Amino acid sequence: MELFWILLFSALHYSVKGQGVYAPANAQIAHSGQACVVKDDNISERVYTIREGDTMMLQCLVKGHPRPVVRWTKTAGSASDKFQETSMFNESLRIEKIQRMQGGRYYCKADNGIGVPAIKSIRVDVQYLDKPNLTVHQTISDVRGSYYQEKTVFLRCTVNSNPPARFIWKRDSEVITHNQDNGVDIYEPLYTQGETKVLKLKNLRPQDFANYTCQVSVRNVCNIPDKSVTFQLTNATSPPSLKLSVNETLVVNPGENVTISCLVITGEPMPTISWTHYPGPMPPLTRIQGGTITLWNVQVQDSGYYNCTAVNNVGNPAKKTVNLIVRDMRNITFQITPDSNKDSETIEMEKDVKLSCHVDAQPQDRVNYTWYKNGMPVRTSSSLVIIRNDFDLAPGTSSLEILDLKFTDLATYKCVASFPGTPIPKLQIEMNVTDKSVKPPTLAVPRGRGIITVREGSRADLQCDLTGNPRPPVLWSRADKELPMPNGEWIVETKDGRLRLENVTRDMTGTYRCQTARYNGLNIKPREATVQLNVQYAPVVDPQFTDKRFKTGTSATLRCSLLKGNPQAIATATWRLNNRLVRSGQTDSKDVSELKIEAVNQDTIGTYECMISNDVGSSSCIFYVSARAYSPEFYYDTPNPIRVQKEKNTYSFLLQWTQKDAYAVDPVIGYKLDFRQLKYQTSISKQISSTLNRKGDLMEYTLDGLKINESYEVRLTPITNYGAGDPTTRLIHYIEREYSSYIAAVFH
Repeated sequence: MELFWILLFSALHYSVKGQGVYAPANAQIAHSGQACVVKDDNISERVYTIREGDTMMLQCLVKGHPRPVVRWTKTAGSASDKFQETSMFNESLRIEKIQRMQGGRYYCKADNGIGVPAIKSIRVDVQYLDKPNLTVHQTISDVRGSYYQEKTVFLRCTVNSNPPARFIWKRDSEVITHNQDNGVDIYEPLYTQGETKVLKLKNLRPQDFANYTCQVSVRNVCNIPDKSVTFQLTNATSPPSLKLSVNETLVVNPGENVTISCLVITGEPMPTISWTHYPGPMPPLTRIQGGTITLWNVQVQDSGYYNCTAVNNVGNPAKKTVNLIVRDMRNITFQITPDSNKDSETIEMEKDVKLSCHVDAQPQDRVNYTWYKNGMPVRTSSSLVIIRNDFDLAPGTSSLEILDLKFTDLATYKCVASFPGTPIPKLQIEMNVTDKSVKPPTLAVPRGRGIITVREGSRADLQCDLTGNPRPPVLWSRADKELPMPNGEWIVETKDGRLRLENVTRDMTGTYRCQTARYNGLNIKPREATVQLNVQYAPVVDPQFTDKRFKTGTSATLRCSLLKGNPQAIATATWRLNNRLVRSGQTDSKDVSELKIEAVNQDTIGTYECMISNDVGSSSCIFYVSARAYSPEFYYDTPNPIRVQKEKNTYSFLLQWTQKDAYAVDPVIGYKLDFRQLKYQTSISKQISSTLNRKGDLMEYTLDGLKINESYEVRLTPITNYGAGDPTTRLIHYIEREYSSYIAAVFH
């Protein structure tokens, strides 16, 4: 083992070329995977044909220095399958089981900031052939008055394919050609653009009753076999028609079992029946047997439209719909409307008053409202008028108008809502009408509570005082922003006008609106007020973490900035070096604090922390200060071996690199090279002297005696008077291909 390394490094050769090397990016697209064919469509584009369901593999082979960044993009595909832009360093794009919507033009863009980015493209053409669909349409027309009728049949064959399919019509086993006889026409409808072929049988004859086959073919492209569909045409062939066993609107009670049947009246061949439900899927307790659907123990959520569709590929599908309504009644409410003609907001004697009653129900138009006064049924009279549907209010609202309120009208009124003749429980609500029974609400923000200032993470209490009889609920919402409330709802209802926000964040800052809601009380204009919430939070600083490198002996300035905060001003700034206090106190600037390093040396390098406070909290800028050299940058390429000696089973590799930001720190005086074969844990280190003449100098190191089919790891570390810098690592793999041998280098 030791002899191997000795022999290897005895063959290593090193040199420095005095030239600046910054090569622009270059790219080529290679393919692998299950391609059917790849051909050049024109000078700038290649076409990659693949069968749907196969695996696509594209590789972007790039060159350039610094190493180019590869980005794949796609256009001319389906909007439902957007290809996400992704930066990747392995230059490979793999799509398992590719689908037709993933076809299109794929771009490989290589960019390393030098010159113009390199862009190459390849068009991916996904090939497929679906099973054709065959439908039959019939027309009957009178000829020469009433002497006889002609019956014309159209057999329409439709298919989805890429490339466009070729159609072959057969009667039984015989191929039908265009203009075969006067009774047959084959044509392509203009609006379908080659995906539909029609076989027209004019003035149907006895010999036309046969088995017709539509066969489609893409000429075995990508080894896709032909597909076909067959239809038997008889003198009984007819489109489907249906009849329902129930009414189109079906109203039932909760808990009942419901059976709906779609009866086939006509249709040859026998139609296939399917059921759908809107909105949403079928209820879980549903049994479907052909044209009959049974719903067990129906509930309110099972209401909706049940659609029965019959298809036999003759004519248009037949469809019937049943609107199932499961009776439901809940949430009864009332409103008292003072005389709207007098713009009044209180109940006054000798003025009109309207009592309204509403219940949420389905079907809404089947609800029956009954009014009672002091327990006795109300009948329409000259002073009491019952309105079945009040058009001034929500649909299905019943109102009782009291005209010219008198002392005898001051009473307790009751509204009862019901579904007569059903087991649905009745709902009722009472209203007391006196000249003092109701009082209009008032809404106001308490003194000193118009602006609420709290710290981020604490609790905020917003308050709007409310009076009135009865007292309406209060609705809270954002007034200055199109945003939901902190709990995710657009409106939050409170009973007492108090809104409590826990663990507030800076995003909650803004104006909040409180307003009265519609309620079981006066039907008048809503009241509203606003409260301002001011959330204070700790500073947001820049930079949070940064690596600063300088030449030894030079001065440097560190700068910590306040990006945002509440308050938006620096109160104090504290600087520390390696946790040792350097400076503390107030700053002259409201948004920045600076620290000057007189000379970068062993005493002044380390970790600097600048802690900025704004009286609410604090945040820190962290600076890692050193004179450490940056890592080398390997010259990125996919080169051929310098020399391959098959008889010795070895090859050579030219290692090339430049030094990143070579003059940002002390000059690089050499490199440490660590080299090992991946199969073994031991490695060899070697010191290499170096002198950089100018920025971008290209370093070269020749590795000889590398074994074919073996992988190697190379680690390169720059050395300055300060010490070791950042290393960089490269893996070298030798790969044998059919027509050429090359080395693939992968960066880490």
